[in-house]
Amino acid sequence: MSRAGTAARILGVALLSGAALQARSATIFSCTAGISSLNFGAYDPLSGNGNAATATVTVTCTATGTGSTTVTGTLTLSTGASGSYATRHMVSGANKLDYNIYATPAYSQVIGNGTGGTYAPSESGTVTAGQLYQVSLPLYGFAPASQNVAPGTYTDTIVATVSY
Repeated sequence: MSRAGTAARILGVALLSGAALQARSATIFSCTAGISSLNFGAYDPLSGNGNAATATVTVTCTATGTGSTTVTGTLTLSTGASGSYATRHMVSGANKLDYNIYATPAYSQVIGNGTGGTYAPSESGTVTAGQLYQVSLPLYGFAPASQNVAPGTYTDTIVATVSY
């Protein structure tokens, strides 16, 4: 019995932590963040292959005034409905579909809050007054094969926070 109609999707919400900061010289900067959704498509529990998906977090910083300053930003992701970084899961009613979000396409480094073996990516760069500084970070999602799940639309909401 094929369940190829099962869809899996993660909705992302980007939050930005930190206010515009006064830095050296007379440079004032502010940053915004955006994230695209991970969409795993149709999941077939009878397939020997898992489902992969990618998303991108983009942080854009602008500066006003004179001079430049260094900005360091750190991305953290919440656990979602599972309450755990070890295995996140999407839900459809009472049904669950396991997945996780990784820093590399090898699916070896779980992105979380930097605790319990998770990784919280960090990036630094110089923001110069009158110019944009933009960083894009790919996210790699994977839902392992052979999960006995009922057909349905599976979702999870992950909160992405960029602190600077």
